This record gives sequence, structure tokens and C-alpha cells, in this order.
Amino acid sequence: MAKKLYVGGLPYETTEDELRELFSKAGNVATASIIMDRMTNRSRGFGFIEMASDEESDKAIEMFNGKDFGGRSLVVNEARPMGERRPGGGGGGGFGRDRGGDRGGFGSRRPRF
Repeated sequence: MAKKLYVGGLPYETTEDELRELFSKAGNVATASIIMDRMTNRSRGFGFIEMASDEESDKAIEMFNGKDFGGRSLVVNEARPMGERRPGGGGGGGFGRDRGGDRGGFGSRRPRF
């Protein structure tokens, strides 16, 4: 099996059939999947493609990375295994996180301008 490709920047309305059809321009698509949000059952705006060969995978990256699709710019690259992703899972700040500014010490009441 060829490389698994990450496809980001998908319009939320994109179906797996549309994704398969788009990438078939680069060669034979073995699998196409769009990742859905468990809570809302809506697309999360990204998915994965597996092409039939490494050459077709490379061609798909070259053809579609940075290209406009449905008004959004696609990001297409080789998918990384789950263990190689950055820690933290992304998303906003946590509780108790310092958001900047002068916090001072105990009794510090300097005016903030």
C-alpha cells in the first residue's frame, strides 16, 4: 500500500465521494475518508487518502497541496503516525493559565494602564 496522505482545509460540506473523485485525477484512490466530529456528526475539515502507489501519492501532493478547493486552500502531505504528532491536542488555553500582563506578588496593586 502506498503512503497515507493527510488532506486538510476541506470545506465542511465535502463528502468522501467528492474527495475520492478529486484525488482520482492523480491516480487510483485506494481509500478516502473524512474525519467527523463525534458530538455534532459534522466534518472536521480534514481527512485521509491512500493512493494505489507511492508515485501516485507524490503526484497527488504535488497537484493538490496549496490548491483551492471549494473556496479553501488544501493542505496535502504525508500523514504522520499517531505517535509522531505534537503533544497537547491543540485548542485554546487551559484553566489557570497565565494570559500575560503584570500579575505582581502578594499585595501588588500597581495601576494597569
